[in-house]
Amino acid sequence: MASTAALPRNDRRLVFTSSQAARYLGVSLATIRRWTDAGYISCYRTPGGQRRFAREQLDTFITSMRRDGHNGQGRNAEPNGGSGTGAAADAADVA
Repeated sequence: MASTAALPRNDRRLVFTSSQAARYLGVSLATIRRWTDAGYISCYRTPGGQRRFAREQLDTFITSMRRDGHNGQGRNAEPNGGSGTGAAADAADVA
């Protein structure tokens, strides 16, 4: 395993804000909110109501997207084959 000094700063972070999680997954902030509200990605809320994401949960989500065959095709599709009404970028292309 690579030492943490060799990893980019975001890859060393253990907890992400919504904006940081969106950048980490390569999707918009609105997509992160939509996926969280739909239960695709779990998070916890601060006392002020802000979402926080554990890096391990985001990595698990990326892995599940790859395993389930979401490989960047159909960029308007929801992660689990939902209605596809959103402009969700597929997180499977992000590593």
